[in-house]
Amino acid sequence: MVMLSGLQTSLSGMKVAQNQMDIVGRNLANIDTVGYTRKTAAQKNLVLGGYSAGVQLGDITRTVNEGLLKSYLASNSQTGNLNAKNQFLGKTETLLGTPSGNNSIAANVGDLQSAFETFASDVTSSSGRYNLLNNANTVASRLNSLTTEIQKLRGDADLSISEACDQINDLLDDLQNLNDQIVKYKVLGYDGVADLEDQRDQALRDLSGLIDISYFKRESGEIVIQTTGGVTLLDRYPHKLSHSAVAQASPTTSYAGGSIGGIYVDGEDITNNIKDGELKGLIDIRDNQLTSLQTQLNELAATMKDAINQVHNRGTSYPNAPSELTGSRTFIDPANQNIQISNGDVRLTIFDSEGKQVATTTLLAGLGFPDGGGSVSDMVGLVNDWLTSPDGANLPQAYAEINDDGKLVINTGDSNYSFSIMDEASSTAGSDQQDVTIKFDVNGDGAYDRTMEGFSYFFGMNDFFQTTKNEHVYDSKVLNKNANLGVQEKITINFATGNNPSLGSINIYPNESLQDIVNKINNDPKLNSQIKASLVPNGNGYVLQINNTSGEQLEISEAINQTTGRTTGFLERIGMHPSNSDAAGSLSVREDLLTNPSGISSGTPEFNSNSGEYQLNPAANNIANAMAKVFTDSQDFGQAGSLAQTSTTLANYASTFVGAVATETNSATSALNYQQELTNSISLKEATLSGVDRDEELAQLIIFQQSYAACAQTFTASKEMLDMLLNMVN
Repeated sequence: MVMLSGLQTSLSGMKVAQNQMDIVGRNLANIDTVGYTRKTAAQKNLVLGGYSAGVQLGDITRTVNEGLLKSYLASNSQTGNLNAKNQFLGKTETLLGTPSGNNSIAANVGDLQSAFETFASDVTSSSGRYNLLNNANTVASRLNSLTTEIQKLRGDADLSISEACDQINDLLDDLQNLNDQIVKYKVLGYDGVADLEDQRDQALRDLSGLIDISYFKRESGEIVIQTTGGVTLLDRYPHKLSHSAVAQASPTTSYAGGSIGGIYVDGEDITNNIKDGELKGLIDIRDNQLTSLQTQLNELAATMKDAINQVHNRGTSYPNAPSELTGSRTFIDPANQNIQISNGDVRLTIFDSEGKQVATTTLLAGLGFPDGGGSVSDMVGLVNDWLTSPDGANLPQAYAEINDDGKLVINTGDSNYSFSIMDEASSTAGSDQQDVTIKFDVNGDGAYDRTMEGFSYFFGMNDFFQTTKNEHVYDSKVLNKNANLGVQEKITINFATGNNPSLGSINIYPNESLQDIVNKINNDPKLNSQIKASLVPNGNGYVLQINNTSGEQLEISEAINQTTGRTTGFLERIGMHPSNSDAAGSLSVREDLLTNPSGISSGTPEFNSNSGEYQLNPAANNIANAMAKVFTDSQDFGQAGSLAQTSTTLANYASTFVGAVATETNSATSALNYQQELTNSISLKEATLSGVDRDEELAQLIIFQQSYAACAQTFTASKEMLDMLLNMVN
């Protein structure tokens, strides 16, 4: 019996040693396999019938440090985030060029400045006019193309979000299958659980690069996966992500505004719950970095357009002075929308083909437009009567009207006669040129809601630059989401459209937030079928955006307080204005100027004190000089994206945001390099503790070989003794 026990013990020892050598062999074979961890198995006594029967191999286990694995997952998520940002920022920097480079938008603006200065030095030069228009067109085209490319990048980022969601879903399927196999193998006692757990850990690593995750294990061996924000991704079955990529991004599309879809799990939008990983980086690129840059481009385009247009509207051209002027401002209800003119008077003058005065008058003193203001229609009627009256300009074919598009048109009816608008300090002929102040009632409720300087500029009668205005969208300035809005009393905000001057209204009360305003608009039964409000991230703050989803022109105004007889100026305080969201994308030089450069305003009509009349001088360059000065004077820029409100030149502003992108790209690259090193360091530490060491495994192999040999010798000796005893019995 003792000999049989010895044989059993030796045989079990040989089997265990062989299995241990097999495990070592597997470790050595997978030394370069990504995600493979060192496998070991403990030996334990084999007891049969209460007696020792040798040894047996315990469960194969992994050498894993769970704490390091979780640290790796967190670090890898940050790496995925930064890598996504870095790729897109690099493309953005390539688009913009360097601040000092000849191909940057800043250089384009500088070239335009030089062209305006050259034009001002000799306004009679046709080559100077062509050069000016070419450079202006270059700037506009560059801003157009940058907008197109930035929006394409936003669309690419959104498509990448959709693709990342698909990758996450595939990994969740893999993880679920691995969970099922691990639970099954454990119950049945199969080998291979440790290898399956290695595969699962590698899938976790891959998943962490895409989205921030945490996990825990159940006693059954399966794991439950959540985002770090608590959204369940895997628990007995995958909770898959879904996202419909936007067909085409534009400056007006945003996730906050609802025109870009969210990332959903089980019908719940988890976009704002995602904290890290490639998904977070792509979301930030799409909704923050690229939108911030677009806002800065729009701010540059809008500021340049407005500054040049204001000056250009003060002057006229000669010898090709216009016989027809068409405004760019749209009126939704001209019969009830009032304007008030103050701080001077508006001179209207007709010139013949030789630049000599035919007739002149002023709106206030000459035509009797009320000092206290009157409707746009009434004002247009007065101008029309003067144009056609024998006592006025006596041009029977002339007319002034608000056309079907809601814009002011003034036409002399004869190409031999031109029309000029010039603001003056008083109604006296020959008084100093000075922009009048225009107050405007945007919705016809009797309250003046906006104030601008310059009559022609207000109507947009002689613009140099033009844009496709998003008149159905309003934006506030960049605001702190939780800032005190300064509301001291109930404020009523009215909404009007071209088809409905009294669309609806909301009341705002003290201590209410921006989000409260958004909720009131979106929940109002009269407004919510057409008007949508949202808070759009912009730099370190938010823009309150209100959109007329029908595409009709929208007007927003504050109602007059019946007690005080005035408004509180709330809309002005929060900077509510028609959106500049497409200012860069649609900027262009007025089309008729491109075909007829002589139409560029260079000067203003000159008053001849001897004759008491106005005349056009082809060499007059006061307007040309003023337009050149726009580029050397500091302009006021509002907060846009990451750039604070500032006052600087146009070229400096362009250089600033181009430089900001370069700085941000360099910072992103540095952050990515650091994070990659950190992630690699954790991975190396994992490999040191959990990976296969060749020398250690070879040492173990020698030990197990020796153990096998010893057990074999014992087995042989025991067998020989047993054979000897059997022979003696026989």
